[in-house]
Amino acid sequence: MDLLLDAVCVVDMQGRFVFVSAACEQIFGYTPEEMIGRPMIDFVFAEDRAVTLQAADKVVAGQPLLHFENRYVRKDGQVVHIMWTARWSEADQVRVAVARDITERKRADAMQAALYKISGAAHAAEDLAVLFQQIHRILDCLLPAANCFVALYDEGKDELSFPYHVDEFNPAPASQKADSAALSAQVIRTGQPLLAAADDDGGLAGQGRPDVGPGASNWLGVPLHAKKGVVGALVVQSYRAEVRYTPKDIELLQFVAAQIAPAVERKQMEVWLQHIAQHDPLTDLPNRELFHDRLQTALHLAERNQTRLALLYLDLDRFKQVNDTLGHPVGDLLLQEAARRLRECVRKSDTVGRVGGDEFLVLLNGVAQPDQALSIADKIRLALGRPFDLAGHTVQISPSIGVALYPEHSDDYKQLIRYADEAMYDAKKDGGNRSRLSARPGFLNKDPSRHRT
Repeated sequence: MDLLLDAVCVVDMQGRFVFVSAACEQIFGYTPEEMIGRPMIDFVFAEDRAVTLQAADKVVAGQPLLHFENRYVRKDGQVVHIMWTARWSEADQVRVAVARDITERKRADAMQAALYKISGAAHAAEDLAVLFQQIHRILDCLLPAANCFVALYDEGKDELSFPYHVDEFNPAPASQKADSAALSAQVIRTGQPLLAAADDDGGLAGQGRPDVGPGASNWLGVPLHAKKGVVGALVVQSYRAEVRYTPKDIELLQFVAAQIAPAVERKQMEVWLQHIAQHDPLTDLPNRELFHDRLQTALHLAERNQTRLALLYLDLDRFKQVNDTLGHPVGDLLLQEAARRLRECVRKSDTVGRVGGDEFLVLLNGVAQPDQALSIADKIRLALGRPFDLAGHTVQISPSIGVALYPEHSDDYKQLIRYADEAMYDAKKDGGNRSRLSARPGFLNKDPSRHRT
């Protein structure tokens, strides 16, 4: 019997092992002496215990068991898949069962199925968030992955973000620099998988590891290799001591990462192409088309909610002089810094756009009174009036600002832009470095019953 590759187990009425053959040690990692006398259920993977006990009750009731599958936890912490054949011996009052280790077969089947599922998910997912959710569900069928996250690397910002993060106990970590102490940052920097256990280097929950949950016992991360390099990391972690990731799990996670990395790169490319199509390449502000779209949307909302909005048209005084005397590179730096200061002057709900040259548009939503729009225009004027330190040159400029209001001046976005533009030129004609409210009478004054302010 001890020459059999399958294990023979005998379990008494109380569910305790009374005999195991030599193959049990190869399959479960325990010697026969370590198993005999212990409850069978203690060795079963936690999630499979209920169904295992139900199957055992049927065997005791006299129903033979054929090809029943469950998972056991080896002595070294690995999870193994077992297929059982069992029956009850009424004369001896024991269950006699034969166990076959089918872990490799299950892994091969799961990986093949995962390949098809991941391929389908990568092509069908509308965005990365949906893709990561689907990948997580697939991954959870391959290895313990209740706690899973994706870290993505932004090369331009040299920054790590966590767009997908599912954890039983902890929220997603904040974005951080790629040279941080996070384990996923190390995976991305080295391009190598990393397997860490709770007893490594003083414990996983040590200081400076923001992507490791306090109390985690195992952490496994693999890089997402794409054509342009490492674009991120795929990570699973466990808070249960009996779940330990192994070198085989590294291979499996690398297999999954190899399938999704091209999809991540492709989706990032799509997002980038959409972004550059809608943003000014120099300042990264919304371009004319995107700004017009947001303005139209804001007008519809303002009309429905009976609120006011303001549109500011800005032109930088003496910008041509900066270009002519200091060169276009300094002029470009000036535009970039001016865009940054403009963003700092408004709320996140507002929009700043560059519509060409040194001209900017600012959309202010939910303006209570016209004076509020003029106050923000004055704030912008003071911000842009501060000296700019650009490539060793100190540059002083000022803006001319025109202001048009909804509903006072128009409910048409093109008219609002035209009226704000005219007011801006009036400010420039008066010497610049000032703001002007549009002098247009507006349709509200003609028909005051159309709107409530």
